[in-house]
Amino acid sequence: METPQITAYLKTHCGWSGGVRAVLAKYNLPYTEKDIIQNPAFRWEMETKSGQPLSPCVEINGEMLADVSGDEVEQYLVSKNLVQPSDAQTGVPTNAPCPGEEHESAVRMRF
Repeated sequence: METPQITAYLKTHCGWSGGVRAVLAKYNLPYTEKDIIQNPAFRWEMETKSGQPLSPCVEINGEMLADVSGDEVEQYLVSKNLVQPSDAQTGVPTNAPCPGEEHESAVRMRF
């Protein structure tokens, strides 16, 4: 199988982004990660390419998968015969938001 060209627009800390990273690691797929939190230009690029503001977005061989989970990325890869199905465990949820406690320490603004 030919290795797909993958660019992943992800957040630094995010359950959904972690799931995408885990699936790509599960299949040992190289990819370019563009952190939309650390670099606002990547967010603009993602929104321009995907036509919407939600992440993660993953571009595989020129096709944009917008607002996807790791499970959806895996289903796409398998359906396009880019990988063979695997029962290997990822060690993290591949279809879940961040746990609530990750956001409990967030700074709250008062107006």
